[in-house]
Amino acid sequence: MSINFQELRELLGAIAQTDITELVLKNDDFELTVRKDKNLVAVAPTVVSPQIVEAATPSSAPTTPNTPVTIATPVSETSTATTVDDKKWVDVTSPMVGTFYSAPAPDEDSFVAVGDRITKGDTVCIIEAMKLMNEIEGEVTGQVMEIAVQNGEPVEFGQVLMRVNPG
Repeated sequence: MSINFQELRELLGAIAQTDITELVLKNDDFELTVRKDKNLVAVAPTVVSPQIVEAATPSSAPTTPNTPVTIATPVSETSTATTVDDKKWVDVTSPMVGTFYSAPAPDEDSFVAVGDRITKGDTVCIIEAMKLMNEIEGEVTGQVMEIAVQNGEPVEFGQVLMRVNPG
């Protein structure tokens, strides 16, 4: 069973807007446990099938099929507003640990550059995690004011990838 991170993110967003404090989903290949505590949602997927064993983890410890991987996800959206030079810019943050790629392939142009205009839903970069390429979409329409990471650089969950001036 492969994991669709977009669907997982939508599920977490839906759970965050409810009074549900714990959810467990199980099947033969996959187990997902979500527990909500104040402003944090903890996700501990357990992969039973060996086909998704190569998990990218922040530590160098090897991952086995029965090792839970915990991902902390804030209840808020992946983009948050911040004030920079008295302007309200929106931070596009990484929804996962992985590697940042600014273009779809090494020999292709970047998705966005500083000064480009984007619309909500445009792909702004890719985060590679667990050998999967996850397209990150802009949450707002506006102008890219800053790109905070370099191509090929590892990123952490919640790290600011770029800032957009909405409007």
